[in-house]
Amino acid sequence: MGKRIASGAGNRRPRLSHVGADGKARMVNVGDKAATAREAVARGRITMSALARRLIRTGAVKKGDPLQAARLAGILAAKRTSELIPLCHPLMLSHVSVELTPTRTGYDIEARVRTSGQTGVEMEALTAVAVAGLTIYDMLKAVDRDMVIGEVRLMEKRGGKGGLYRRVSNDD
Repeated sequence: MGKRIASGAGNRRPRLSHVGADGKARMVNVGDKAATAREAVARGRITMSALARRLIRTGAVKKGDPLQAARLAGILAAKRTSELIPLCHPLMLSHVSVELTPTRTGYDIEARVRTSGQTGVEMEALTAVAVAGLTIYDMLKAVDRDMVIGEVRLMEKRGGKGGLYRRVSNDD
């Protein structure tokens, strides 16, 4: 589905960087890598009932505005990703945005994360999307337990040795 638009990796066979030669999980040593500008964009969606959509759109959710809470939760989650995903490096993020766009069945969620560093921000963008969706679910579960959070995927990443990656698909 995804396509590497430009790559510094050449034709090397991909390997799992978080698994050492002994087969044990390890944190990748990025100490010798050059700091470069890095950016990642991830998307997902949450589908929900007409009642849940109506409550959000009319400002009638008793717990408050789920979209503002989801935006803030997504930003915070991106900043704390290394505390949730065991082998992620803690990063100094220079930008995080979370956008929620209404759809016919719920909301599309998009996160954009930037840093200048020695490793990428894909996990931070993906985490932001997932937590934003979970926040909406939490705030509306009293009226709709059938909500579905899904299709969380990396859309684009740039920077580092891997260069530019952009998902190529008919539905994005």
